Amino acid sequence: MGNAQKALIMAAGFFLAIALITIAVVMFISAQDATKAAQNNFSDIQTELSQTAFTVYDNTVVSGSQVVNALRKFADKEQFGIQVQTGKNPVGSWYTNKIDTASPSSSNYGTVISPISRDAVTNATLESHVDYVNPSGKFKARIIKDKSNVIRALEFMQQ
Repeated sequence: MGNAQKALIMAAGFFLAIALITIAVVMFISAQDATKAAQNNFSDIQTELSQTAFTVYDNTVVSGSQVVNALRKFADKEQFGIQVQTGKNPVGSWYTNKIDTASPSSSNYGTVISPISRDAVTNATLESHVDYVNPSGKFKARIIKDKSNVIRALEFMQQ
């Protein structure tokens, strides 16, 4: 009887070990799913935070001084451009980089066409220049995104 009892205890221990391992595996798999969901949420939050610097320019009216501040603020941003259309220059001038905005359906929409000299920003502050931005002027701001929904440019049109 002693051997049978030991065999039953050993079998019970074996089944208990299998049950514990199964529970651990199930918990690990569910934790992986929760981790993936958390990573996706974190990625979404990170994308939103990276774009918050531009939300002030999303289809709003801003002053000329805000336009000049944007030119200075984003002057060193890679793969990014700012177009300013003034009363004297309705075609507009690009700053930092010239971005392809010709056709939103084009696969090149939002890509850099050519870099612009960083010195061009000074033209926006020279009253005698056609690109002068009047600090008290009103500008309609617009965000330009590429096909990957990444903000590539800001466009300011004087009203």
